[in-house]
Amino acid sequence: MTPVPEPLDAEVIRKDFPLLAQRVHDRPIVYLDSASSSLQPRPVLAAMERYYESTHANVHRGVYATAEEATALYEGARRKVGRFIGAPDPRHEVIFTKNATEALNLVVNSWGRANLKRGDVVVLTEMEHHSNLVPWLALAQNVGIELRYLPVDGQGRLDLCDLDRILDGASAVSVSAMSNVLGTINPVPLITEAAHRHGAITVVDGAQSVPHLVTDVAALGADFLAFSAHKMLGPTGIGVLWGRRELLDAMPPFLGGGGMILDVTLERFTPAEAPWRFEAGTPPIAEAVGLAAAVDYLDAVGMEQIVTHERALTAYALTAIGDRLGEVCRVFGPPVGGDRAGVLSLDYRDVHAHDVAQVLDQFGVCVRPGHHCAKPLMSRLGVSATARASIDIYNDDSDIDTLIEGLTHVGTVFG
Repeated sequence: MTPVPEPLDAEVIRKDFPLLAQRVHDRPIVYLDSASSSLQPRPVLAAMERYYESTHANVHRGVYATAEEATALYEGARRKVGRFIGAPDPRHEVIFTKNATEALNLVVNSWGRANLKRGDVVVLTEMEHHSNLVPWLALAQNVGIELRYLPVDGQGRLDLCDLDRILDGASAVSVSAMSNVLGTINPVPLITEAAHRHGAITVVDGAQSVPHLVTDVAALGADFLAFSAHKMLGPTGIGVLWGRRELLDAMPPFLGGGGMILDVTLERFTPAEAPWRFEAGTPPIAEAVGLAAAVDYLDAVGMEQIVTHERALTAYALTAIGDRLGEVCRVFGPPVGGDRAGVLSLDYRDVHAHDVAQVLDQFGVCVRPGHHCAKPLMSRLGVSATARASIDIYNDDSDIDTLIEGLTHVGTVFG
């Protein structure tokens, strides 16, 4: 019998996050914007402060004690992140970038430009974040590749009825593991298996999924996986690209400069091996230390416990909003179920999303209004913007109750 994860106590966890002790408009802050950027717990903040106070030096350069310690921390973070996602060879397969956006751009501008030519097919989906859409659109304009799209059905799931037809002749498939608008958890293993059957490589945008689901790159069937630290309790300024070593070794550098070369003459240069060939210049050292601490924190809480907690809270939120506000407030995305995560994009009658968010702010509730860097999906949904609430490990039922209290007041304010 599979053991049932112990319940996660959000009230205890909340004490680890200093920002949650603040009050907004004389009310306790209710942070429901983690899909944009999660909060950082004390161990992450302490690890970065400790690094700056006692260890700071550039990496891969100095031979003095603190420089070697900084390098050890940086490379240790690489290995720790790799183990967190099940990378077979973390030392050579984990690249630190500025964020998930840069990681996806790296794939498009390095692997894509080296391997794709006019007429080659890349398959995306209608629900992609601009980070996994705009770079491919630019490549289509500059090189002439063909873009095809997996459609979104009426419940916010991918329509895979014509998957094999759409994949026919494809060279690459790039798909989000979890929608930042719909909360849809996509069937990535099914898509990647079909893509490989058609001879295509697979790129997975894990910015929303890695912080909230157990991640194993082999189980996903990914050839590349991109994600960001700041959505998984870590600092801003650092992201991750994981790639299969044989693919990385064959890819040209994305940026040129110090640290990414093996040799340089006035006529030519030889790049270093992966991953260092993709990390030109001084890297985000303190941020890597913070990311490693965030991974430790998530591991200590337990990803299985996180999944169980967030799934139950998502079900509570969807049910409560439906019961109390169902006639005036629409929540986009699939209903309660195993493929539904805690991203709640709300459309309140005819009230603009920014107005909804401003009313919620008076209740201390932090949500994000806008198109969420997914304008084609907004068009598909027939709205210009939504007010998006998103949950994390420090949220509980009381946060959802306050959200509903604020949403009810929206109706009072706007009649």
